[in-house]
Amino acid sequence: MKAILYFHVILLAVIQISGQNIRLDLFLADTANWRTLHYPKTVKRFYEQNGFKYAWMDSEKDLLQGAVALLASAPQYGMSSYANQPQEFSAEKLKKAAHPTTAKDSVAMIRNDILITDQLITFLNHLHFGKYNPFYKADEIDERNIDGFRADEILAGALRKRNLQNAASEAQPKIKAYQDLQNYLRRTFSGDNEVPPETVTKIIINMERLRWVDTDEDSYILVNIPSYTLEFHQAGKISEFKVIVGKPSNKSPVLKSAIHYFTTAPVWVVPQSIMMKEILPKILKNRQYLTNHHYSFYNKEGHPIKGNSTTLKAVRSNPSQFTVRQSAGPGNALGAIVFRFPNPYHVYLHDTSQPNLFHQEYRALSHGCIRVEDAKQLAGLLLTGDGAANQIPELEEAMQTYTRKDFILKKPVPFMISYLTCRIHQGKPEMFRDIYGLDKNLEQKFPN
Repeated sequence: MKAILYFHVILLAVIQISGQNIRLDLFLADTANWRTLHYPKTVKRFYEQNGFKYAWMDSEKDLLQGAVALLASAPQYGMSSYANQPQEFSAEKLKKAAHPTTAKDSVAMIRNDILITDQLITFLNHLHFGKYNPFYKADEIDERNIDGFRADEILAGALRKRNLQNAASEAQPKIKAYQDLQNYLRRTFSGDNEVPPETVTKIIINMERLRWVDTDEDSYILVNIPSYTLEFHQAGKISEFKVIVGKPSNKSPVLKSAIHYFTTAPVWVVPQSIMMKEILPKILKNRQYLTNHHYSFYNKEGHPIKGNSTTLKAVRSNPSQFTVRQSAGPGNALGAIVFRFPNPYHVYLHDTSQPNLFHQEYRALSHGCIRVEDAKQLAGLLLTGDGAANQIPELEEAMQTYTRKDFILKKPVPFMISYLTCRIHQGKPEMFRDIYGLDKNLEQKFPN
């Protein structure tokens, strides 16, 4: 209510200066007027593209109604309705505001035009990035172009074509898992599917999660933590692999990155937490553990040092000055190959020296990294997709002999780790165990 009153005060001030001719450019040029808007900079860019003309209140009736109808249809896209103030967008009030005869009517006209624009842009941004995106905050989305997406450009284009539904279609994620959920939800709203409310909620929260990791590329790798699977989408074909993910106490992170290269015969630099909690106690109990498992101590300069009693004493008193590395070979925790992708969590995708674990149904067993079954096959598919299938024999030789070699991709492949407790499989919802207990919090943000 305070925001609405503030909006009225500002608009009346503009009217007093310029009479009945309320100028959108002057109003939006004053940043003090932005506080009632969710994406003020994006709203301003939209009106710049529209020549600072009214977009909805001074247009044909069907366009205005289309804007309000699109906001009201948000639940069909797995979102809460954005026409959440029906008294503000009632047909009678909009009709009166679209034909101002007094200063008060002019206030309503500009106010509703800007509010509708901001609501549409908010809807499009939420549809593309998600409402609760952990990677991008609203002010960052408002400020700049992120991965080529600009809600103002999409809305302006839809306005020119007089087809607002196109804006929603263009903003939505293109990733297959999302499209499957969206299509099923749309059929549910049209009455084609009889679905329990709790299943609808699962679909909605997992659509939200997929907005956080979407990609426009046709080839990509999607890891899903709850299903313990990795999908490589390539040229319309999907290759599925089993994976091992982080334990609930060492959760694998949700992230969006790209695989740039992979390395055979990797050396494992043991993280400090694992060194202190797991490796060092075993070494202290039996010094032969170092040799038996091919571990070595290194000082902060990166030089190897002997694992004698003096070193162990120094490590115990000042562990941050030392690292432990495991040399390449059959017993290396990373296996014969590791796939590298930039991320702030220091996790990677890799082979394993314990392939028997893939036979288990419950595979939340790692310290956070993703272990993949048939890593050689995955590497071969990456090389083939990169136009380097001729390097596969070299890859196989390097893995067989534990020879270190980097295979650099000419075009990095998008790599995403997601947390999906529901997907559409063979036309029906398939549920997965919520192994990290993350559903409840998100479900509360999307009441059915």
